[in-house]
Amino acid sequence: MKKAVIALDLGTTGNRAIAFDKNGGLIHSSYREFPQIHPKPAWVEQDPYDILNTAVKVLNETLEHCGSYEIVSLGITNQRETSVLWNKNTGKPVYNAIAWQCRRTAGTCKDLSEYRNLIKEKTGLFLDPYFSATKIKWVLDNVGGAKNIAEKGELLFGTVDSWVLWNLTGGSVHATDASNASRTLLYNINTLKYDEELLKIFEVKESMLPLVCDSNYDFGNTEKKITGKSIPVVGILGDQQASLFAHSGFEKGIIKNTYGTGLFAMIETGNRIYASDKLVATVAWKLDGEAHYALEGSIFTGGEIIRFIKDNLGIISSAAESSDAAKSVISNEGVYFVPALSGLGAPYWDPDARGLIIGLTGAANKNHIIRAALESLAYQTKDVVIEFENTLKSGFDLSKYKLRVDGKASENDFLMQFQSDILNMVVEKAGFTEMTAFGIAGLSAVSTGFWTDAMFRRFKKTEKIYNPQIGYNAGNALYAKWREAVLKSLKWV
Repeated sequence: MKKAVIALDLGTTGNRAIAFDKNGGLIHSSYREFPQIHPKPAWVEQDPYDILNTAVKVLNETLEHCGSYEIVSLGITNQRETSVLWNKNTGKPVYNAIAWQCRRTAGTCKDLSEYRNLIKEKTGLFLDPYFSATKIKWVLDNVGGAKNIAEKGELLFGTVDSWVLWNLTGGSVHATDASNASRTLLYNINTLKYDEELLKIFEVKESMLPLVCDSNYDFGNTEKKITGKSIPVVGILGDQQASLFAHSGFEKGIIKNTYGTGLFAMIETGNRIYASDKLVATVAWKLDGEAHYALEGSIFTGGEIIRFIKDNLGIISSAAESSDAAKSVISNEGVYFVPALSGLGAPYWDPDARGLIIGLTGAANKNHIIRAALESLAYQTKDVVIEFENTLKSGFDLSKYKLRVDGKASENDFLMQFQSDILNMVVEKAGFTEMTAFGIAGLSAVSTGFWTDAMFRRFKKTEKIYNPQIGYNAGNALYAKWREAVLKSLKWV
């Protein structure tokens, strides 16, 4: 009988299931979007049932197309930090999922600022609304009855992987992996355990939290009544870690950047944790008891800026036309676009920054603004790569590294060429856009023996290579003006 592995990719704006065969070929892909909820400015929520129902739909649609295949395993990858709290007796969420982009807990972070250094030392993360613990605390403090349910030991927390896993297994498995746990502000990446001191700071009971397992753990089987057949769930990774695994799981000298709603640049650092006051140190993955770490620059507004200039500004009618619009002008005409729509993440970490367009003259037109919006993604990536270099120091020689890219906005030809130019380094665009799904499929397939390490490496394809086309000094001059523009956006609120 033919066999397959399925990746369930739980994204920020939609869920996707992809089935791969023994030779790494795509059998079927199914995708469903779900809405974002914005109750107030800078607040972002999702309906947990929208997340769950679309996940089940795409999974079952894919299983239907794989009727003649034996499903060896299902791997799950997910938007990280987004937090769901639910009653374990009823299975009902007590509030909407609070999304990773949501900034409602900025005040909580200020109130807890005395613990900032302690939190960074234990978790590798910044005290920022981005991460899960302040979201949990907000629900406990603001949602009627939530704290009481928690006191009874009946309230469960999970990132999206845990919420979907719990439901797929009929409520029998409340678990996550180390890569997701390391994004909660509650997990000590040095001891690889939940930290009692952190739990006290955020007033969270450990009984609420999912069991933390290895990333290649066998998490149990889906319920037949939900998926039609019982499928082993083997492997869970946060989405950016899954992308990193796809690009460099068994290879050195790689920086990966995912151009999704946000931008997420990562570099694996092996079994060493590097301290940085500008970057996040995080668990990349934990395999068979051994943790691998990564440095990450999380940028809140990436491909989202393309949606913004289309839907909010109305200066393009489709994302696809932005590349040609940017190419239609020979320069940015001195126009810079700082896309701080939800504050700024790495390396600035300023929730009070706000977006700006600066440098306008009578010579500028809408195409210069479009170009500036696209260029902002490349500049923000350079911000992070510079911090990789500053943090790793002697352990990092940029000339020996490549940037491997994926995500929807990596399809933008202008952006990818400008990214190569501004970094002065080779950019390799993945031949398969959904590298997050490919990464978790690879982890799951290698863990079960369905694929070997060598097969997984061989299945990776490069679609296009971009080489720098402008001089080093010209790129640095453009970047210097970007840094000036960013300074004007900081501490706006």
